[in-house]
Amino acid sequence: MKKLILLVIPAFIFAQNLKSLIEFAEQNNNLVIAGTLNQEAQNKNIDSKKSAYLPTIDVGAYYQSLEDKTPTQAGNIYSGYAKVGFDIYDGGKKSSLLEQAKNEHTARKHDVSEIKKSLALDITKDFYGVKSLNASLAAKEDAVKSLQEQLARIKKYYEAGLATKDDIDRLQSAYDTNIYETESLKLRILTTMKSLELKVGKKIDTLDDSSFKELVHEEFENSDAVNSLMAKERALMSSADSIESAYYPQIKVEDTYSLYGYDRTDTLHPQGLDNQNKIMLSANMRLFDYGTLSDAKQAVAISSQALGSEVQYKIKEQKMQYELSLARIDTSKIKIKSASSALAAAQSAFKTINEKYNAGIVDYVIYLDALTSKTSAGSLYETSLNELEIAYAMYYYYSGKNLAEYIK
Repeated sequence: MKKLILLVIPAFIFAQNLKSLIEFAEQNNNLVIAGTLNQEAQNKNIDSKKSAYLPTIDVGAYYQSLEDKTPTQAGNIYSGYAKVGFDIYDGGKKSSLLEQAKNEHTARKHDVSEIKKSLALDITKDFYGVKSLNASLAAKEDAVKSLQEQLARIKKYYEAGLATKDDIDRLQSAYDTNIYETESLKLRILTTMKSLELKVGKKIDTLDDSSFKELVHEEFENSDAVNSLMAKERALMSSADSIESAYYPQIKVEDTYSLYGYDRTDTLHPQGLDNQNKIMLSANMRLFDYGTLSDAKQAVAISSQALGSEVQYKIKEQKMQYELSLARIDTSKIKIKSASSALAAAQSAFKTINEKYNAGIVDYVIYLDALTSKTSAGSLYETSLNELEIAYAMYYYYSGKNLAEYIK
């Protein structure tokens, strides 16, 4: 009893359900981490654009030495200064750049959310893909076991002169073919499991049972991919406005306070001022540049229009996939009913034919056909159940929802 408990506990501990895998991936997947860092970078970009509204403070110094002294000027002059500058008006450039940064941050936010949602869908497909492959493997291994038993039985009959070499060869061929297919399935399971581990970001030992809630009719929402494109479109429009701001007056005020020191002075080369405060108000306006900025603005505006067209296509594509996901759910339910009926019939037929084959009433051809039908029916039934779960996942994904919220 203790040994049995020890064997069961590790399987229970390391079994992973779909929801836990998705939640782990949302925190540890490298693509999610990269997207989150890009989002943080855009947040810092917003801070920098906000800081541009504040006055600037510069400090500096210089030292000048003239080998041949200029009249009325000291031979050596050194100075230190502090300058405060403030943009009174910049044509709306700062506000446009800030708005651009905010839209780019929004786009990054939607990008991260879309990465998580698409990752959850990919994990779901791999999760149930492994489940289906494991069901196929179990059915094949069951068939191998049955063929192995019949092969051992027919060899004894052959030794007793009650069966021919042809009977053995046919069963041996079927047995070897099933071994081949079993090994192929094991490789496919390993490949899919490794793909799942890559997406999740950790080693996975076993998969626990998981299922989605029955169809919940949710309001259709634009996907994060669409929302991201919309935000990028708005960012380009703000960028175009920032370019146009160069055609408006640029007004700036600066206050510079300087301290001076002198060496190598005399009557003809006296010392100058010890300190000086200078206030300067400047205005600048672009009158003509051969259309350089105008063309640049048009280029950005056209790029924005291109994104707008892409947004419309993505919305249509999402709605199409949404409608197909509903049809996929209905189709999967019909397939489950058919597969269940076929499995029951195949199991019943195999049971009868197996008994007849053991009694020598039917030949190996009928036996192998019944065994193949039972194996295929069992695999198809489990696969159809898993396909329904994937169909639910695709419905919630194309509805614009988070899959983890709809897992039981």
